[in-house]
Amino acid sequence: MNNIDYHFVHPAFKLNGFHLNEDDLNRIAYSFIKEGDLPFEKAVGDFILDWFDQRDYIEMQTSGTTGVPKLIKVDKQAMIHSAMATGEFFDLPAGIRVLHCLPTQFVAGKMMLVRAFILGWDLDLVAPTSMPIPSDQNYDFAAMVPLQAQHSLERLHQVKKVILGGAKVSQALSEQLQALPTKIYETYGMTETITHIAAKRVGDEAFTVLPNVRISEDDRHCLVIDPYVICDEPVVTNDVVKVLDETHFIWLGRYDNVINSGGVKLFPEQIEEKLSGKISQRFFVKGVPDEELGEKLVLVIEGEPITIDEEVFKKLSKFEKPKEILFVPKFAETVSGKIIRDKTLEEA
Repeated sequence: MNNIDYHFVHPAFKLNGFHLNEDDLNRIAYSFIKEGDLPFEKAVGDFILDWFDQRDYIEMQTSGTTGVPKLIKVDKQAMIHSAMATGEFFDLPAGIRVLHCLPTQFVAGKMMLVRAFILGWDLDLVAPTSMPIPSDQNYDFAAMVPLQAQHSLERLHQVKKVILGGAKVSQALSEQLQALPTKIYETYGMTETITHIAAKRVGDEAFTVLPNVRISEDDRHCLVIDPYVICDEPVVTNDVVKVLDETHFIWLGRYDNVINSGGVKLFPEQIEEKLSGKISQRFFVKGVPDEELGEKLVLVIEGEPITIDEEVFKKLSKFEKPKEILFVPKFAETVSGKIIRDKTLEEA
């Protein structure tokens, strides 16, 4: 894959309807920082200035989902290669109209800007709200988190292609999305891989990797990613997968979440999917120490205690049925909104 100067701005690039070059973008960045009416504009301004400075890297914070968040340096050339892979995989040429509705503090929001600069998109920048699609606009492409898609079901038909990331798409939401005319994809990735390295249509089982990405399993059956030009060295994940071939894998769950209950391995994410749509509050399942079983499975629900009907558990096997139900007033979360299970359970 050929290198592109990170100061390059595609001649077709537009921001909110205006053709802009590097100098224009720097001026807008300063105005966003000094005069921006909305908080998200400052983050956009900060990133634009960082992107066009003389450094060849961007500093980013990892999510902290399974450990202490850390600051990492991400090579700008790697970000460009990631942008080009996205454009090729999803067929997103220059001149398409794109909605940017993600927080630019995080990698996904930063990458929407990089893709627009490099690929030449006509980018509409809006506040990263829970329902971001303007009622009177149509788009070729947008990236969202599942919560935004959930709140935008009546407007998603206004976008031809949508990618979802940042959290798993629940079974209930997947069924709603499959009924829409929009092509909607669930993505797999992380800050270390510069957002997604694989994607699948909602409702499909297996992920397909993007161009120039190689995958394998380690001895824990966790995914190992070797994205060539995106990372300096392979990324060893804690995601338990079934690799089908060199370009396809099925995600099973997090290695650090796996519950060994009486010798039976249980994947919380699979159990949660079976319970999706049957419990109105947010919830998760987790293993806690147990003298007899080693670990027992508990269901943790956010909010005031309620009565849970046995009918809720009818899709679960006898091993998957929770041995106890706990209620927590408020789940502990990372800054990006991901639930921190261990910390939450400590407060139960």
